Amino acid sequence: MTRFPRCYFIVSLLLFFVLPCSAEELDPRRWAHIPIDTNFAGTAYAYTEADIGLDPVLRLENVQMDLHTRGAKYIRSFSLFKKTAQVSLLQAYQEGHWSGLLNGAPATIKRSGWADTVVRSAINLYGSPPLKGKDYAAYRVATKNETNVGVGLSLQLPTGDYMSDKLINLGTNRYTFRSEFGIMHARGKWSTEVTGIVAIYTDNDDFFNGLKLKQDPLYIIHGHLLYTFRPGVWASTSAGYDYGGRTTVDGEKKDDLKQNVGWALSFGFSVSQRVAVKAVYVGTRTQEATGIDSDTLTMIVSTFW
Repeated sequence: MTRFPRCYFIVSLLLFFVLPCSAEELDPRRWAHIPIDTNFAGTAYAYTEADIGLDPVLRLENVQMDLHTRGAKYIRSFSLFKKTAQVSLLQAYQEGHWSGLLNGAPATIKRSGWADTVVRSAINLYGSPPLKGKDYAAYRVATKNETNVGVGLSLQLPTGDYMSDKLINLGTNRYTFRSEFGIMHARGKWSTEVTGIVAIYTDNDDFFNGLKLKQDPLYIIHGHLLYTFRPGVWASTSAGYDYGGRTTVDGEKKDDLKQNVGWALSFGFSVSQRVAVKAVYVGTRTQEATGIDSDTLTMIVSTFW
């Protein structure tokens, strides 16, 4: 296999790895140009601390969370309708500790197990021609400015650990569809990107103690600014916002509208021609009475073949 230029490819290996830790999904380079017929794989560890405000009807108050997430992701790129496309599979294992007030009394619980599996497909409709090997390498060297426009669809499967008699679970016991539309523009060492996402949820017919949970769509937008210092070393800053996602339990509309802001800082560098490391900090803050204020640190290692 042709050895791709480190300055154009290795530095972005890790940018395709996303852990399901925040609604904003603040990951840059969703629409980056990658070679077709290539396999990407990555592993990650994330630590999250969060303060959670819940609907009082759920009997939980002043909830704090410490969550350890270990995940693996696989991506396969290919040509579809003469466009660059990809499909990915993400699976995480989580261990968490929650503490707070249950019916006014202090309580703690622990959970460990599999999170929901996430499958995603995406295609760049404009820009980034489907290339591989020497043709891809030559195109990357010659291209200083570019614009990509893409669409994607992810499906979160109800495969995670779930207990209907518990209020706190690692799995969701429902399907979540996320449709995506994004634009990326690169000029020299700078790259900017904006992505809009609409998340649609199926019903959870086996919510706490047999109740039925419905949730309105959640609307998400995030943007990223990335700078390459030198071949193999880069940094990015990101910001995001989401709105919606109000729930209904057994026909009763809950006062739990989601409105969150988020931000992220990322730093990546290549260890070798085919291995890269990335460190990420993500913060989120709710703008409503209920919601999550979280801080997450993530380390990721990725490779390709």
